[in-house]
Amino acid sequence: MGIIGDTMKTAIITGITGQDGSYLAELLLSKGYKVVGLKRRTSLLNTERVDHLYENQKFHMEYWELNDIGSLYRYINFYEPDEFYNLAAQSHVRVSFDVPESTVDAVAMGTLRILEAIRNTPVETKFYQASSSEMYGDAPCPVTGYTEESRMTPASPYACAKLFSHNLVRNYRESYGIHASSGILFNHESPRRGETFVTRKITRAAARIKLGLDKSFELGNLDAKRDWGHAKDYVEAMWLMLQQESPEDYVISTGQTTTVRDFMELVFQHAGLDPYEYLKINKRLLRPHEVPYLLGDSSKARNTLKWSPSYDVKSMAIEMYEGDLESIKMER
Repeated sequence: MGIIGDTMKTAIITGITGQDGSYLAELLLSKGYKVVGLKRRTSLLNTERVDHLYENQKFHMEYWELNDIGSLYRYINFYEPDEFYNLAAQSHVRVSFDVPESTVDAVAMGTLRILEAIRNTPVETKFYQASSSEMYGDAPCPVTGYTEESRMTPASPYACAKLFSHNLVRNYRESYGIHASSGILFNHESPRRGETFVTRKITRAAARIKLGLDKSFELGNLDAKRDWGHAKDYVEAMWLMLQQESPEDYVISTGQTTTVRDFMELVFQHAGLDPYEYLKINKRLLRPHEVPYLLGDSSKARNTLKWSPSYDVKSMAIEMYEGDLESIKMER
């Protein structure tokens, strides 16, 4: 394997307004790419993560729905992308139990439609699929962490749909010769993480309590263990995968696991607060089927892609808390 030399390239990113999409767009624009972001049409703008990119003439936005295959063909034929990054999904695991059908259609069928569009257009396009560590579910974890070859027993509708998509990528790669790679990304956070995810719930709660705006906050399972990294590190790995001569799948992780409880204590300690004075446990926030432990072994990515994370969980958590503290001050 080797990295192909840089030339002026065009990339399409689905889920452009999300955490990963915004960081990936910034990375690609910094490398001279033309970036086309695809987003759902909604009554709310919901573009705050990419608003600062509109002044860049190489950045474009288009409307698209995950079930709109006609638009896919049109955009691929018009923009002739060198690379296509599929980051769009209903990505909240707990919510997938409440809306399983729409989650599976968006994640699984959305990926299938993109692969079919790439297969049936004359444009040579490399494809990246955002797979998830949730695919491992509650399968026994090796001491050193899950690898690309580890058993997968998904434990949510979201994870089942992601595994379907993951296998589709392998199938289209082997059946049709498409340069298609999946990144099995373990949990990755940032100040741009959605506020409904547990890490942002914690950092935002700590900031609001510190400012005297709240007197309590709610969480579910404090003992779940996750391998948390920073989204900014992980989008670099996505890009590196599509620079390889041969497509493959890669685990992207830090190799360190932290409980929700430890993450909470780390954030509140930095804020100078005792979390247990304010914490309330809400059983409605528990998943019907919990994944207790996730740890990734990213040796393949480190050796082949020469990738390694620059953030640890402490530096990431502090950055998230400080970001929430400043944004809440500005809101006031």
